[in-house]
Amino acid sequence: MPDTPTTASAASARLPLTSADPLASRYEELKALLPMAVTDGRVDLEKLRALLGPQAVTGPERYGLSWAGKSDALKALRQLTTATLLPAPSESVNWDTTGNVIIEGDNLEVLKVLQHAYHGKVKLIYIDPPYNTGGDFIYPDDYAEGLNSYLQFTRQKDEEGRKLTTNVNTSGRYHSRWLTMIYPRLFLARNLLREDGVIFVSIDDHEVHNLRLVMDEIFGEENFVANLVWEKGRKNDAKLVSVGHEYLMIFARSKRAVTEAGIWREAKPGAAEIQQKYEALRREYRNKDELVQQALRAYYQSLPKAHASKKLSRYNNVDATGVWRDDNMSWPGGGGPTYDVVHPVTGKPCALPEGGWRYTEKTMREKIADGTVVFRDDHTEPPIRKTYLVRGSGDEDNEDDAAIQVAGSYFYRSAIQATNVLTSIFQEKIFENPKDHEILMRWLRLVGNPGRDEIVLDFFAGSGTTAHAVLELNKEDGGNRKFILVQLPELTGRMDFPTIAEITKERVRRVIQHLRKEQNGELALGNAATSDFGFKVFKLAPSNFAVWDPARAASDPAKLAEQWQLTADNVRSDAQEQALLHELMLKCGLPLAARVDTVQVAGVPAFRLDDGKLVICLARVLTQEALRAIIQLKPQSVLCLDVGFKRNDALKVNAQLEFQSHGIQFRTA
Repeated sequence: MPDTPTTASAASARLPLTSADPLASRYEELKALLPMAVTDGRVDLEKLRALLGPQAVTGPERYGLSWAGKSDALKALRQLTTATLLPAPSESVNWDTTGNVIIEGDNLEVLKVLQHAYHGKVKLIYIDPPYNTGGDFIYPDDYAEGLNSYLQFTRQKDEEGRKLTTNVNTSGRYHSRWLTMIYPRLFLARNLLREDGVIFVSIDDHEVHNLRLVMDEIFGEENFVANLVWEKGRKNDAKLVSVGHEYLMIFARSKRAVTEAGIWREAKPGAAEIQQKYEALRREYRNKDELVQQALRAYYQSLPKAHASKKLSRYNNVDATGVWRDDNMSWPGGGGPTYDVVHPVTGKPCALPEGGWRYTEKTMREKIADGTVVFRDDHTEPPIRKTYLVRGSGDEDNEDDAAIQVAGSYFYRSAIQATNVLTSIFQEKIFENPKDHEILMRWLRLVGNPGRDEIVLDFFAGSGTTAHAVLELNKEDGGNRKFILVQLPELTGRMDFPTIAEITKERVRRVIQHLRKEQNGELALGNAATSDFGFKVFKLAPSNFAVWDPARAASDPAKLAEQWQLTADNVRSDAQEQALLHELMLKCGLPLAARVDTVQVAGVPAFRLDDGKLVICLARVLTQEALRAIIQLKPQSVLCLDVGFKRNDALKVNAQLEFQSHGIQFRTA
């Protein structure tokens, strides 16, 4: 919609009502890095090639991924949207207090809507996109239609609904359709990740090779982390080979930033039980090391061969610090420092390990002093070092201890486990091939930090497994992770749960109910930990504003007049206050779960957000008294409805100048 105020200063204060351009940041980064390659606001490709020299690729033959429809994917990516998310408090749980969000809608449009408010804020993305098995998948053929396609599919606009996209194996576009669907969604997802964020994508053999190439292109192959193999069980009815595995592909927004944020380690099976036994024995034998050690070795002997702790029986020495095993003092891989380590009894230098000493001379002295180094009977053998069961108990270099380990790229977990969990929640088999919330919990532990407010996004939410994992893990470790789920309301043919989105919401409700009962029982026992057991529901919908359409206006004079009429009152007549507020919050860059405080300004309601930095006033009639009352709130930015000025340009210009004189940014929508 064009700006219609009579002054330039007022015209400059209009809030954009379209989604953020996902490619704009790339252009700005290039412009800042190589300004000499930009001419008249555009990138001069010839200058860019000259600046890059031999690093620039020219000519038709080059390595990369291309397919029939890639231009459509890029077109869909560049297509801005005016869509919004309508709040649905009646379908939500704990609307006023929760920070979790479930969104119904086509994820391509939703990702565009979220770009401004969530850019660079998401810690972890997990998606389980539709596998390309030669059947149907539900996303529209015409990717440029955007919101229109979604409205047709969900029968909000066309009584005939939207047909499924057939993707039969005999079609030449078998892979192309899937790639065209996934490419823009992954591109937009990358924009939402924090610098230390990561994305996990479940996939099978049909598209794993293409997915790797797509993600190499979007994320950069240097940010590839791993492609995990998830073995789910053998299929005895297979004719040749039982293919019972899937993949979990991991990429980082910046692998360097992820590495700097901290190493990924997890507890080894059986280690916790040994530590607990050690602590119990110390109490029983009154801290007498010799008796505790004998009892611990007897405990190992009593364990069955298959017990996880049995594999750690080499940790059979104890002292006041903990359980330990002897380890060599050689530098891993050889080439370690060489210096004399004098034996405390013989006074002669100890034998040098084949690979050199594991520590520098200074560190060695420190470890000898704190008792971590144990000398042999004489100097003819190198001393040993104590490697403790629990990391950090006296050995800073103890990265290979028993309590923690690096996650492997292969793991087994039967697919029936997730099916059984979901069946127990609904008391029937309601969803095919649900993902396993315990597997997701494992990776959330490894990747995230429970002490930080981290956002977990899943835009192919399915049955709501990701929300289940977040809720249960938060209860387990006291974390404050928040989830955002996006699910297309795909029809199921059921009366009780007519769409998959209804299954998503109901599963999360039932998980919350179960976890709340557990927590209430723990609180009764004196455990004061509480979790966010709730979610806000939003639904993809057209904007609450009638947005100027230049193509429609240019078609004929009557339509031009119709578009000009929209400028007189650009707020739709059926727009609800909460819907308007949340649309403007998103377009101002605030998250959907942001705290909102309602205040009165000269008898007019207004909303304070972002700790009072932003005030939004949705009054349809604005007065000078109300505007001056807003100034008294001392915000940094103010947003009002343009229709509130009732075409009183003098009032609008005076407001602009008065806000400016107080250092307050003033905009209208």
